[in-house]
Amino acid sequence: MTFDQTIIMQIILALGGLGLFLYGMRLMGEGLELAAGANLRTLLEKLTTNRFLGAIVGIVVTAIIQSSTAVSVMCVGFVNASIMNLSQAMGVIMGATIGTTVTSVLLSIQISDYAPLAIFFGAFMVVLSKKNNTKYFGQIIAGFGILFFGMTTMSDNLKPLASSEGFSKIITSVSNPFIGIIFGIIFAAVIQSSSAAVGVLQALGAAGALTLPNAVYMVYGIHIGACVTAVISSIGATKAAKRTAVSYVLFTTFGTMIFTLLSMLTPFNSFIETTTSSVPLQISLAHIISSIIATLILLPLEGAIIKLACILVPGEEEVELEASRLKFVDERMLKTPPFAVSQITKEIERMGKLAKKNFERSMKAFTEQDEKLIAEVEANEEVIDYLNMAITNYLVKLNGLNLEDSDRLKIGSYYHVVSDMERIGDHAENICELAQNLIRKEETFSENALEEVKKMETLVISIIDDSLMMFKKSHIDPKLIDLVSVTEQEIDDKTAEYKDNHIERLSQGTCNATVGTLFMELLTNLERIADHSTNIAFSMYPKKAKIPARIMIK
Repeated sequence: MTFDQTIIMQIILALGGLGLFLYGMRLMGEGLELAAGANLRTLLEKLTTNRFLGAIVGIVVTAIIQSSTAVSVMCVGFVNASIMNLSQAMGVIMGATIGTTVTSVLLSIQISDYAPLAIFFGAFMVVLSKKNNTKYFGQIIAGFGILFFGMTTMSDNLKPLASSEGFSKIITSVSNPFIGIIFGIIFAAVIQSSSAAVGVLQALGAAGALTLPNAVYMVYGIHIGACVTAVISSIGATKAAKRTAVSYVLFTTFGTMIFTLLSMLTPFNSFIETTTSSVPLQISLAHIISSIIATLILLPLEGAIIKLACILVPGEEEVELEASRLKFVDERMLKTPPFAVSQITKEIERMGKLAKKNFERSMKAFTEQDEKLIAEVEANEEVIDYLNMAITNYLVKLNGLNLEDSDRLKIGSYYHVVSDMERIGDHAENICELAQNLIRKEETFSENALEEVKKMETLVISIIDDSLMMFKKSHIDPKLIDLVSVTEQEIDDKTAEYKDNHIERLSQGTCNATVGTLFMELLTNLERIADHSTNIAFSMYPKKAKIPARIMIK
């Protein structure tokens, strides 16, 4: 093999190593995210307006999923969906810049000799295990091994660069603060991962092709480059989401400015070089120290950063139309499936509340013969129909991602829940049509009939409330099971009883045939709403569990 062929082969192997490194990092991150899915949701639920707690959450979540880029995009999505406010999101994002340093610490440890074993055992677990949770841990181990194997391959084949005159000139140029920062921004923006970008610098350091003074400004630039994905994801989002992305850019820019001056005017770089002779570890320390200190300095100044972002993105927030978009989820959250499952659950809960509200309005419109309420029900029904379509489409996308076993079971049941909620809305619309018939024909019910209608309405509202509570709890609650089953049976019994009573009233002449037909149709709609509510209540009921004998879910 000629000299030129050798160089070409080394370049190919180095690129292959980079590909394995990036793939291993993604594989490990996805495995960690899936394995810790429920815990990630718990962390999010406990988030408060306290900026320091938000920073801790950002550190932990980023350390788990190994991507500050994913966390920042997720925060933009949460602000866009009004789940977080700008202050909460900034706390998490600032913490994420610290959490992302975990990867560089791991990469600075010399354990590459064991990478093939990690790949073997991880792949063994993924291929042979039937349990998804075991597969996820296998994915973590295999990803970890592939990551180190790729880094070793990359480093070994980059070693000739250390003696290359052309490469030395490039490295000398990036020791210029401005050029180094620009290079770091572009590099991180292209590969969309600050952890991976720092990892490549560590691989060059391990190959002897890069030293800390040459790498440090690139590290600072990488902090800013990590913002690019979040900025792109904010395009077309709300002003609050755009301000979140801008605040992230401001935070990293100020942090980069602080440490650029620190490296230029103080012996900061020399201090790090004296702590260890390992260049990968030196790069990791520069990454860690700059992230932690910048966060500690700027976290108390979060309010000022947000104010500046509001100046740069001026104007009032648009008034959100109820049906204009999903409230709790958007496409950004699909990058973090455990969070997306949690948020689509909230969206379905919202749909259930709207369906209940529509039922209550329809009954009031019926008993009070109020045409204004009928118009409100029709407008709200459009929202429910929109949510039915949008949530179902989102569930289809979510179902195609890697999910925990428990989450996949939830998604399967959610299709039916959304359909049942939409049917409750349809029956509410049917009741409004009955109300319109009463108004048009100028008919009224007898006092006995109205009393029976109100009793049925109370029972139906009760079963809707209990069913939505069961869905929200997402686990078996013996008290609620008994309440729903008893109420459902009582509604069935009352429906039969009230139909008999009305037939008796018709035979006695206290009600006419027109009103009688409307009354019978009303009872049928109420019974159907109770049936769909019961379906919702038992949507999360384990298939192998025995449903009470008196429950017949229709």
